[in-house]
Amino acid sequence: MERIKLSFPADTPPLSVIAALHISSSPVTIDSSSAATTVPTLVFSDGRKLSGTPVLLRYVARSAPSLLPDFYGRDAFESSQIDEWLDYASVFSSGSEFENACSRVDNYLQSSTFLVGYSLTIADVAVWSALSGSGPRWESLRKSKKYQNLVRWFNSISLEYAEPLSKVAAYTVKKVSGKPVATASSKQADANNNDKGGKPEVDLPGAVMGKVRLRFAPEPSGYLHIGHAKAALLNKYFAERYRGEVIVRFDDTNPAKESNEFVDNLVKDIGTLGIKYERVTYTSDYFSELMSMAEKLMREGKAYVDDTPREQMQKERMDGIDSKCRSHSVEENLNLWKEMIEGSVRGLQCCVRGKLDMQDPNKAMRDPVYYRCNPMPHHRIGNKYKIYPTYDFACPFVDSIEGITHALRSSEYHDRNAQYYKVLEDMGLRRVEIYEFSRLNLVYTLLSKRKLLWFVQQGLVGGWDDPRFPTVQGIVRRGLKIEALIQFILEQGASKNLNLMEWDKLWSINKKIIDPVCPRHTAVVEERSVLLTLSDGPDEPFVRLIPKHKKFEGAGEKATTFTKRIWLEGADASVISVGEEVTLMDWGNTIVKEVTKDEEGRVTALSGVLNLQGSVKTTKLKLTWLPEINELVKLTLTDFDYLITKKKLEEDDEVATFVNPYTKKETLALGDSNMRSLKSGDVIQLERKGYYRCDVPFVKPSKPIVLFSIPDGRQHQPLTAK
Repeated sequence: MERIKLSFPADTPPLSVIAALHISSSPVTIDSSSAATTVPTLVFSDGRKLSGTPVLLRYVARSAPSLLPDFYGRDAFESSQIDEWLDYASVFSSGSEFENACSRVDNYLQSSTFLVGYSLTIADVAVWSALSGSGPRWESLRKSKKYQNLVRWFNSISLEYAEPLSKVAAYTVKKVSGKPVATASSKQADANNNDKGGKPEVDLPGAVMGKVRLRFAPEPSGYLHIGHAKAALLNKYFAERYRGEVIVRFDDTNPAKESNEFVDNLVKDIGTLGIKYERVTYTSDYFSELMSMAEKLMREGKAYVDDTPREQMQKERMDGIDSKCRSHSVEENLNLWKEMIEGSVRGLQCCVRGKLDMQDPNKAMRDPVYYRCNPMPHHRIGNKYKIYPTYDFACPFVDSIEGITHALRSSEYHDRNAQYYKVLEDMGLRRVEIYEFSRLNLVYTLLSKRKLLWFVQQGLVGGWDDPRFPTVQGIVRRGLKIEALIQFILEQGASKNLNLMEWDKLWSINKKIIDPVCPRHTAVVEERSVLLTLSDGPDEPFVRLIPKHKKFEGAGEKATTFTKRIWLEGADASVISVGEEVTLMDWGNTIVKEVTKDEEGRVTALSGVLNLQGSVKTTKLKLTWLPEINELVKLTLTDFDYLITKKKLEEDDEVATFVNPYTKKETLALGDSNMRSLKSGDVIQLERKGYYRCDVPFVKPSKPIVLFSIPDGRQHQPLTAK
């Protein structure tokens, strides 16, 4: 192996190069004692040299081992993007440009996990190192929470690569008054490595870098919901951290509940979450091998066929009573097994059970069911089989056969972990480590696919993608950004603590993502809207271009028409007094001279004069308004509420008892003409109303644009029938 040495001046260590070498485990000797070099230099054993930080970074990235195949990008385009970031990283060393650089990268990371592509590259290392090396300046910004996307990215890299980056800490020490002061990287390393032997805070037992294989194994009996998303994203997180891989496996062992529709939509939702997987497999791929294993266990006396009626079997398991069938001979078991395979009348009365321990205090160990008879056709393989394995039998078998190293399971399966290991032991298969995490529970939310299906079948929702549903498609349609969901779930980490979470936290994160960039528009509720006539307003309408977002140039501009007569909300008009000066947003002040009311005291018309020199600081009311023109668009503003009235539904609760009778409210409104260009999925803010996602865009003047209200994390207000 060629010997390579990195030399550099002791007072100016190339942090990014050192970090890249440690992350990639490159066989390079680091020598900071040489005074012969004025710039970082790689010296090869044959005397050849490469000099300069950008050059060295590109060399390290190109020569990185197979564990980091995308370190310099997946293709020429990504490599060029990386080159741009390597050049840009030097901006952080310019004092006057430091915060501008932070702001730029923070904006860029609003919708990205990494600077280039979908995994760590040398670009991330260069920018991370530039921030880490800036010391107290970056530390103060991290604490101020000014650049939350940038801080999230920085902390994520610091945690995921804590061990190699901890070795960089020694080079980031600065001399202040003769005392060493650790910078960001050393502080982060200390926090992550404290009492952990150099390992990250959350670890997979027995994990080996580059050899971790995980699986995300949903049952195709419904759409992916937010609870499944936690499992999927944790698999993604650990696979990336240990440079391993994820397999998507459909646990399709129950033909009564499963369908191709669910398979197709689960694949779609996994893609929406950004899960990179090696391949898709099905438990049904292994049905033949599973049957052979069941027969093998029966021949070895580790399983038996039981025809005990279901209710009696359940009672015997609860009481720890051996089944009368437990003493069947191998021949008796195999004969009944054949009846099950044929789906005969006799076979339909039977199931296969593991012969474990009926007196075990853990009831999951009391002879669990391995196989059952079910003559229904399978959505993927038709009528080929009339018997199907249970999850408890199939899961450990397929996990081991597919080379899974760690099976992530929610803590609700805790009592079945011993069963999982015992089944593997009886099968004589390789052990798979189980890693538990807490199930995600949210207030007023159903995560049972059976209960969600009931809502669909009863017609109480529009389908599995209904915005009131906790499915990935539902919450995305409601206006949640996947980035917010990822941040919400990773903030919880792989904790085993069971918590009932509030939705407000998730929507607050979402607001921080959408607010800085979403365009602003104006809407006026149609019901009881009032015309304000400005006596000195423009005789001829005129148009002025104004920013859609005053703090984000990228949102573009909108055309605002100024006319003599403008629409105001009825609620606003009702609180205006004669002679009061109010502010018309994006125009200026006006003084109301006359208020006209009907017999019931409702305001029907207003008149006033402009006072554009008036100060907005002196007015109490700042009003949204729309011009009286034909180009206004019709809107349907849709608000939603929880589907159930109980904060936490128990397993045996009858869902029909707790159905919320009022979960959707539609309000007709008028919107500014710029909203004609909205596309389905666009997120906007309606001034003084909140955030909305466009569900149905403009088609024709008579058909309203449909906007769905996006919660902003404030305290939930239940809908009422009024």
